[in-house]
Amino acid sequence: MPPARPAPCPWTGPSRPCSRRCATGAEWFGAVELTAGLLVLVLAAGFAAGWIDAVVGGGGLLQLPALLLVPGLSPIQALATNKLGSVFGTATSALTYRRRLRQDLSTALPMAAVAFAAALGGAVVAAHLPAGVIRPVILVALIAVAVFTAVRPGLGQVAGVGPRRSTALARAVALGAAVGFYDGVLGPGTGTFLILGLVLLLKFDFLHASAQAKVVNLATNLGALAYFVPSGHAVLGLGLLLGAANLVGGYVGARMAIARGTGFIRVVYLTVVTALIVKVGADTLAPLLR
Repeated sequence: MPPARPAPCPWTGPSRPCSRRCATGAEWFGAVELTAGLLVLVLAAGFAAGWIDAVVGGGGLLQLPALLLVPGLSPIQALATNKLGSVFGTATSALTYRRRLRQDLSTALPMAAVAFAAALGGAVVAAHLPAGVIRPVILVALIAVAVFTAVRPGLGQVAGVGPRRSTALARAVALGAAVGFYDGVLGPGTGTFLILGLVLLLKFDFLHASAQAKVVNLATNLGALAYFVPSGHAVLGLGLLLGAANLVGGYVGARMAIARGTGFIRVVYLTVVTALIVKVGADTLAPLLR
């Protein structure tokens, strides 16, 4: 029996011959094996992740593990495909917040520009760095976030008096760089860290911090994809299907967050942070218990 022909590369055409191997995951589905049941599971995770990301961030907690269940998908392909799906939901929720709240983007836009570059650098590192190297640091940070938020019930309930313009811009740029790099390297919890940073450093309430975070998170997703897609790590067909589910979840989540306000977001925030602690903790301890 002759060997099966590889799937055609979507980047080629009559005037653009393929100049690299197409077996790296950049074809529409490549070696991925999807049953109907697994596809439903992945799409359900995409919808839920879009909803969570729109409210408080952390949707990767559901979406990335679901992708890792797909046969034929390597960890770096799962990370890249997760970004491709997430960018649709993040863009939708960012636009929904923008239309409903009319927020000032004078801080979010420069923060997003820096975060884009940092996420691009983080994605390059992610292709060569084992995730286990940074998981313990993220675990400690998440525990600190949960404790700090829980013991301060008034945190983020109302907007405070922010720092002067130059100080606010410097803090926003530093936050964007740090969280953007993390998003490129690993990802889950990016929106969670952004929201707390905006509440603490710039004195936003949770609702407006979530709205600002979506703009920055969109930039970090695009920054990571600027490396992952041309390098052939993203599985395009699966990512686009995931993106459709993420888009619907992002729209529903943003509308619900705006309707229910800061108190609702704070509760969901603490729930997601706790779930992130459990997930990252389990991933960190698993190699030590074998």
